[in-house]
Amino acid sequence: METQGNEATDIEMELPCAEALLAGTLALMTGHAQACCENHRGLMNRKIVAQLGLLAEHPVLSPAFRTALWNLRTHWQILLERGHPPAPDTRLWHASPGVVQ
Repeated sequence: METQGNEATDIEMELPCAEALLAGTLALMTGHAQACCENHRGLMNRKIVAQLGLLAEHPVLSPAFRTALWNLRTHWQILLERGHPPAPDTRLWHASPGVVQ
């Protein structure tokens, strides 16, 4: 017996969730900014470019937002092609003092 799927459900299964893609991309951008290893930054940059491309083609987003995403993707693609200098050493904690008065 052959069952017929719900067409709306089938389409939803094929499309990535725009919100999940956006959240993942923002997390990658944060990780990229905080990474100290150039190799990790390069890998994250590649993934950011890919996810921005997926978001820019996502049908649930407005045309203006998709255009902004394409512009961001272009920016990140240029960074990827040129390479970028290592992240500066941005420590969030001060070293502990050797002696407490």
